Formats: sequence, C-alpha cells, structure tokens
Amino acid sequence: MDSITHIALGACMGEAFAGKKLGKRALVWGALAHSFPDIDFITSFWMDTPSSLLAHRGFTHSFLFAGIAAFVLALVAERWHRPHDISLRRWFLFFATLITAHVLLDALNNYGVGWWEPFSHQRISFHTIYVADPFFSVWPGIALAALLLLRVNDHRRAFWWKSGLVAGAFYLCYCGINKLVIEHQVQRAFREQNIPHERYFTTPAPLQNWLWFVVAGNDKGYFTGFRSLFDRDQKIAFEYFPRNTHLLDTVSDHENLQKLVRFSQEFYTVEYWNDTLVLNDLRFGQIIGWQNRCEHFVFHFFLSHPQENRLVVQRGRFDKWDRSVALALLRRMMGN
Repeated sequence: MDSITHIALGACMGEAFAGKKLGKRALVWGALAHSFPDIDFITSFWMDTPSSLLAHRGFTHSFLFAGIAAFVLALVAERWHRPHDISLRRWFLFFATLITAHVLLDALNNYGVGWWEPFSHQRISFHTIYVADPFFSVWPGIALAALLLLRVNDHRRAFWWKSGLVAGAFYLCYCGINKLVIEHQVQRAFREQNIPHERYFTTPAPLQNWLWFVVAGNDKGYFTGFRSLFDRDQKIAFEYFPRNTHLLDTVSDHENLQKLVRFSQEFYTVEYWNDTLVLNDLRFGQIIGWQNRCEHFVFHFFLSHPQENRLVVQRGRFDKWDRSVALALLRRMMGN
C-alpha cells in the first residue's frame, strides 16, 4: 500500500493499543511501526535500479524481519516510556502485529513481497487491491484526522479508531469478493475465446476495484485486456503482444537483464522503441490501456540506455492522463 495509508492504519492501531496510556504518542508509535518495513527505500541510494527493484519489499517485508524488528522496537519503546505498566511482551506483540499487517497488506498488490526471505526468493502477490486505492485509504485517513484533533481524554476517540480499522477491513473483504468474481469470469472467457496460456493474472486498474487488467499467455507472448464487474458482454477484447525473447540475444549475459526477468515473474515482453531495446513488465498495466489497447506498458526498462531508468515502476503510470482519460476510465468501470 502507499505510505499515507500505512501511516493512517498504524496510527489507528496504535491508538487501540495504548491510546489511553500514552496519549497521542501511541499514534506516532503505530505509524512508525506500520511503516517500518518500507525502510528498504534507502537501498536506492547505492544500488543500481534492477537490484533496488528486488530489494524493495524483499527482506524487510519478510516474516523473519517482522520478528527481529518487533523485538528491537519493543526494547526501545519499553525503555523510552519508563516508568509504565506495559510489559515487554505486550510491546513485542504490538509491534509484531503492526509490521506483519504491513507485509500482509502489501502482498495484496501486484509488486510482490518476499515473505520467506532470505530462505526463498519467491515473491507473494495476490493482485487484489491497487497500491493506492482512495476508497480504502479514506476510512483510516478520516479516522487519523479525528484522532489528531480530539483531546486525549475524549470518549469519541474509540469510535474513530474502530471505524477506521473496521471500514478498511470491510472494504478489503469486498475487494476479495470482486477478485473471485473477476477470476470466474476471466477463466470462462479463456475457455470460450480459446486463449492459450500457461500463466495469467488479474489485477485492479488504477485507483479503484471495479475495472481489472487481465494478462494471459506463455513464453511466446501475452494477451492483455480489461474486464469490469459491470460488463454485460461475456467476451473480453484482448490485444496480443509477442514476447520477442530473441531480441535479448545480444544482452542475454547482462546481470541487469537476469534481475529484471526474475523481478517480472516471467510476465515480460521485449520490443524496440526506434533504436532502443525495451523490456516491459506487464504486471503494472498499460498507460491508459482502457482507452487504447495498444498503448505502452507502465513499467518499461531501457536495456540500451540503463542510465535513463529512474522510477521505472511508476514513471509511466499517469502519462497522457487528462480529464478525458479520467472520464474514459470511469465509463469503462461502469461496463461495456
């Protein structure tokens, strides 16, 4: 999830844990602990881009790290707030719960999370909610605003932290139901339209949970399309993108390429943009793909000019967006 959502959720959980004992300092501890796994952003300062992509949501998002970090934070908090009546065990359980909640939530996005690092490099991704979904973030966000404004002894504080957490949990359950419905519809479309595939995924399009991006294919290439929960037509309009693995022959021994392929979890294609060799990671969707099925992919890495790769995960996310594009997204959400 995005950083603001992690901060708001953590603050609500901090209030639930020790708001009456620590006052608004509980909000700070909650926000800090829930955001702590994202400390891996510092790797970008000394790692090259492909290495940084693998490091992000890697070890710091593992269950092993959750246990170690929770113990360290518990020791610090227990000493910081002396004298108090909160045991070290309770501090540990509090921090372990918040950090584990973070790594579980991040696994619902399309990036992939290294739960089992360093013992396994397998990335876990459930593709259930978009990384920045305002319909999810608004509830803990409003709750945090109320908790910051209300006095420490105000009895309404309990209502707000409960509302933020419960409303967010209900929305996540709703997203899970949407995922199951889309999966059923997509698999039926594969059968009826004879879409050959060895692997596939469905993931929400930007900023909502009603329009989903679909990718299916094999080592030869991938079919991509969009499916709304409100579509009346059972067919999905797919566009085919050849994988073009042969274009990598001249750079096949490059270490960066191996890292990018591993990061993509096999969902990649290769193409030329004029004289520039580009690798696309399909998991992050297409730039305004609901309006133009042939658009470039959001994640595109310049293999020919690696020095030009910055913020590759999101740099194409909102390219070409304007009022008409936003309205087209809204119309496509409402069904074809």
